[in-house]
Amino acid sequence: MLKKVKVTNVNTGRAIVTLVDTDTHEKALIGCGMAQNEVADIQDITGVDESIHRMTTTQGGVDDRAQLFSGLGRCLERNISMTKSLALQVNRMKSARYKGIIAELITAISSGEKISDAMLKFPDVFPDDVLSLVIAGEESGQLARVCKRIGSAQKKSSKIIKKLKSGLIYPAVVIVMGVGVVIAMSFSLVPAMSNLFKQFGADLPLGTRSLIWLSNLLLKQPWLAAAPFIGLYFFFKNFGAITAIPWVQNLILKLPIVGGLVRKSAAAVSFRTLAMLVESNVRLTAALEITSRASWHRWYREFFARLKDHIAIGRTMHEGFLIESHWLGPDGRNICGMIELASETGTGTELLAEIADDYEEELENLAQQIDKLIEPLTMIILGVLVGFLIYAIYGPIFSLGDVILGKKKA
Repeated sequence: MLKKVKVTNVNTGRAIVTLVDTDTHEKALIGCGMAQNEVADIQDITGVDESIHRMTTTQGGVDDRAQLFSGLGRCLERNISMTKSLALQVNRMKSARYKGIIAELITAISSGEKISDAMLKFPDVFPDDVLSLVIAGEESGQLARVCKRIGSAQKKSSKIIKKLKSGLIYPAVVIVMGVGVVIAMSFSLVPAMSNLFKQFGADLPLGTRSLIWLSNLLLKQPWLAAAPFIGLYFFFKNFGAITAIPWVQNLILKLPIVGGLVRKSAAAVSFRTLAMLVESNVRLTAALEITSRASWHRWYREFFARLKDHIAIGRTMHEGFLIESHWLGPDGRNICGMIELASETGTGTELLAEIADDYEEELENLAQQIDKLIEPLTMIILGVLVGFLIYAIYGPIFSLGDVILGKKKA
């Protein structure tokens, strides 16, 4: 449940309003970050108002997670208590969700729970790889260091995701505008064109007939004009679930430009997770299993799961990589060479981190140039759309002369 908390400074009288996603007023007071010289007024947000607030406010994600763990690591390094460390992060959170989660964590820890047990209640916010690192940090007494590493990795991911999203804005705008133009023409130009062609009884090409059919459909049921935009909204809203479908992931890897970006992104996340787990003294087979579950692409999920099976039956890391290197694509042999070097020199942790660094650097370079890389693809989409409209609308007009002359001769 959302809580609207109005926090007023007793000295200046200035007030700010913040949202906290929690179930009690006590937790809302913790989640709003109220200082000693402030008072708070709490209101419940329910029904339609709550739905609107959830749709229009920041949902939280990689940014908030990065801020939480980096700040937590910094505080724990200075021997600040866990509850105080968490409380110091509240005002750094942008989303009501994370403010509420921090309040829940503080409440759970105050009642005697460990931080890892408290985080376990929020699997959507703290996935398996993060939880495993936190548990390893608790057991080894290096929780502050682990939190800083998680925060650093999340910041890198956030930076790359932002660049990728900014590069995809242009093609998204082009697609939306193209759909809008087709719908506008279906209500205005196409009906007049359809009447003209009917008067002359001309044979119409498939493209023109399709456009006229769409126009007639929209004229009879105008509400369908909103369907493409609703579809695009739900597509982008559920983009993560759609891209998790196996055949969709296989298809994306075959796309030019995009396939390379996806492969490098999945590899960077997976190898960074494995490097941090191994560095935190997590047993190798357990680290590979966690990495497999944490990998968002099925190819890398399958790769690390099979690699774990090879290690479990006594094969070396290098042998496992050689057998399963086809899952890694063109970089497979190169990575196998690095793993062989790690086996001979005993520098596995460093080389795993180096592999992750290399992938992240390549991905960042691609992300900086994504607008230039995707621009040709956008122009192709735009060209196909414009070409279709020209063919569907003007193609029959050019043949009207033959129809008119044919009627005069008759």
